[in-house]
Amino acid sequence: ELEAVGWQELPGCQAVTGTECDFSSAITEYEDVHDVRVRAQAGQLVSPWSETLQMVPYDEAEIGPPGLELQSTEGVIKVKVSPPEANQKKKMWVDYSTFKYNLVFWENSSHPQLQSKNILSDDTIDGLAPDTTYCFKVQASLLVEAKQGWFSPISCVRTAQKVNDLLCATNLSVLALNMKFHLLWNNQDKQQRSYSVQYLFGYLKELNDDYSDRWLSVPSCENITSTFCDFSSIITSTGFYYLRLQARDGHNKSCLSREVKVDPLVTNGIGPPGVRLELSDTLLHILISPPGEAEDELILNRYNLSYRILYWKNSSDKEEELKQKEVKQTMATVADLSPSTLYCVKVQAFSKPFNKSSAYSQQECIQTPAGTPLPLIIFGIFVGALLVVLLVAAPLVFVLYQAYSKIKYVFFPSCQPPLNIEGFGAQPFSSPYLCTAEEPVENCCVIESMITEEGNQIDFTDYKHSKQSSRDSGNYSNDDNASGSKGSKETLEKEIV
Repeated sequence: ELEAVGWQELPGCQAVTGTECDFSSAITEYEDVHDVRVRAQAGQLVSPWSETLQMVPYDEAEIGPPGLELQSTEGVIKVKVSPPEANQKKKMWVDYSTFKYNLVFWENSSHPQLQSKNILSDDTIDGLAPDTTYCFKVQASLLVEAKQGWFSPISCVRTAQKVNDLLCATNLSVLALNMKFHLLWNNQDKQQRSYSVQYLFGYLKELNDDYSDRWLSVPSCENITSTFCDFSSIITSTGFYYLRLQARDGHNKSCLSREVKVDPLVTNGIGPPGVRLELSDTLLHILISPPGEAEDELILNRYNLSYRILYWKNSSDKEEELKQKEVKQTMATVADLSPSTLYCVKVQAFSKPFNKSSAYSQQECIQTPAGTPLPLIIFGIFVGALLVVLLVAAPLVFVLYQAYSKIKYVFFPSCQPPLNIEGFGAQPFSSPYLCTAEEPVENCCVIESMITEEGNQIDFTDYKHSKQSSRDSGNYSNDDNASGSKGSKETLEKEIV
């Protein structure tokens, strides 16, 4: 008991003479920790208390035997299992759906061979020999807690004489590929029959309720005359199903077939993937299409598919070894290809969690182009790199050179003004581009006389007029006012005469 409350004596466990005690009535919480101790008493003598035993009832409890009911009918044995504690008011195992049942059965003979089968709480055992006695026992277990219970008492029953009803469909089987499910069966007497396929959600059998009226008809598989049915429309990626077939003749007589269990992800088969090859430079790209159609891809993704790729050189002169690689993606790359070579590829899809694999895809081949000598490739790369450098560097150098020239010409001119005009007007020149106003000049002429002996005639030679400023600017002009020059010459001539 809890120490805060104090130790209490257990009802029904006081002054017992045996070595055991049932204290179930004192336990109210099965997942709480309980402390138990015991002492002995002989007359007036009382022993000290024993060491305290600490226990959690839920962990210590074992699973008791379930109930078992058997019924022999139409050559099969119907089994109905009731969970442990079904008849108890106080129950430790509340959720019966967590129980899994293991049925062990054998033929009641001198040399029996034990067979075992995982069953639901309401199930059917078929394939037994007719008119034979079989014995059964069943065990309940909890997978999460890893607990196995006790077996039920052994029960035996005799199978009935099997009646071959030609109306009933036989050899029911399920064919599934890439989440496309088909139910197949045989018609015994080849007579015209109408069939209806029914299905039941598997979880209904685990509820320990009557599910006989919970069967549903598969759409497009009602009153058909063929011996197959596509029931893909009812399938999802979760849960499991039971299928059965009802046959009818012209007199409205019917017969129900045996039930077939369908667990979609377990029953389904994986088809081969699609493959497409592409080349780029020296790489081979392998593009993989997942098995199935686009609408089934979401369900197929639950398989967590991987792909096994086989590739080889398809050469006639020598046999090349197969190479293999595994990928999770739908694209793979093969490098180091040889030029002018035919490469072939085939791919297989597989699922490690479900231990499933597909057949290999059809072989796909592709031819690599002719190769280029390595020195030529290196030279081409060098020339290309050189051209890129020139195309980028040449405009940049040109722009920098032009900018440098302009800056140098403006701020650091190469030609300087003459020394005799550097201080003009006490204002220094700020730029060689400024123009200086032309200063007034004086008109001058030089008269040179020459006297000859013959005629005492004097010749006047008019020299070119020149303009000269009071300060030499370095500019000379010969094109002064023409009329002024002519006037000066005439005046001088008159004065001499």
